Amino acid sequence: MRTVLGVGGGIAAYKAAELARALMERGSEVQVVMTAAAEEFIRPLTFASLTNRKVITSLFASSSADEVLSSSVEHIRVAQDNHVLVVAPATADLVAKFAQGLATDFLTTLYLAFTGKVILAPAMNTAMWDHPATRENIAKLKARGNFVLPPDEGLLACGTTGAGRLPDPVMIADAVITLAHPRKDLDGETVVITAGPTQEAIDPVRFISNRSSGRMGYALAAAAASRGARVVLVSGPVNLPEPFGVEVVKVRSAQQMRDAVISRMKEGTIIIKSAAVADYTVSNPSPQKIKKTAARMSVELDPTVDILAEVGRYKGDRLLIGFAAETQNLVAEGRRKMETKNCDMVVANLVSKEGIGFDSEVNEVTLVMSTGEVIPLPEASKRVVADQIFDHALKLRLALHSRA
Repeated sequence: MRTVLGVGGGIAAYKAAELARALMERGSEVQVVMTAAAEEFIRPLTFASLTNRKVITSLFASSSADEVLSSSVEHIRVAQDNHVLVVAPATADLVAKFAQGLATDFLTTLYLAFTGKVILAPAMNTAMWDHPATRENIAKLKARGNFVLPPDEGLLACGTTGAGRLPDPVMIADAVITLAHPRKDLDGETVVITAGPTQEAIDPVRFISNRSSGRMGYALAAAAASRGARVVLVSGPVNLPEPFGVEVVKVRSAQQMRDAVISRMKEGTIIIKSAAVADYTVSNPSPQKIKKTAARMSVELDPTVDILAEVGRYKGDRLLIGFAAETQNLVAEGRRKMETKNCDMVVANLVSKEGIGFDSEVNEVTLVMSTGEVIPLPEASKRVVADQIFDHALKLRLALHSRA
């Protein structure tokens, strides 16, 4: 996929750099177009370094006659060469110009020539967002088929609190892929995914947990949604934006995650257990904060529920995918888990390898299949790995059905 990223002149322009990187991690080529006002907030060199492409900042780039002729039709070439135009931040000024059809610079001229998908992420002061003129302009753009991501609410750069913040760049990137992705091979599927760690309380302020960030599970949820699936994401406590188009069920403990999964699994056609569920829970957590003393303290632990094993017993014809975070004997442990939990596939990764796995944006995994296949996937962003997991999961289901 090829994406034009239009950057407007607002304080949120700096977040567009993270958006460019997120789009590239999801496999898109990115061509950045900046308004003159955007250059006051972030320099073109930043985007050129991230994308390895020339950043377009002007409709007429040179006084040379040949180069002027070339640049004067460049907006047509860019419009024809790209699949989607995403504008972030879409300022009140840009929204008004797009709605009125004004062509005053490269970005607004490109908008008029662009025939692909257009996605706008407005960001502005709350009063500007709520102004009748802005509302009318947004309504016009939606009526034309442009997709408008509503701004987030919160503390704005001007010091006020309300709607107007640019949505999280990762969420915007997921929305772009979901709205523009050509593949819909999961249409009709309901995918139930678990993600993140669980927390087992010691007292009201302390808990037992693990290092899982939830990034892999969230990448799987975003990938499934972009390919047409209905997605239910059962998430432990994480610091990640909710994926676009995904229903998120928030839980904290292993027991809460078990209850949420069991109550929703009947809806699923594919179930993916990527969460790092705590193996033990505190037998008798204190209702009050335990005060620190010089004495040694012992905590009695009980095993938590085995969610994957329980789902495996009752999965029926659902495709069940488990995860195995290992420090040695990767394939053997993955196969053991697949057989004992009745999985169709186990995604195994060596968490001892530096730079991948827990709290990393990349992963390197090995797929252990119930058909006997072992498929290593090379290191890549977790979003790319997520799509590869679904590619092989669909092939696996065809193979299993052909055997039945």
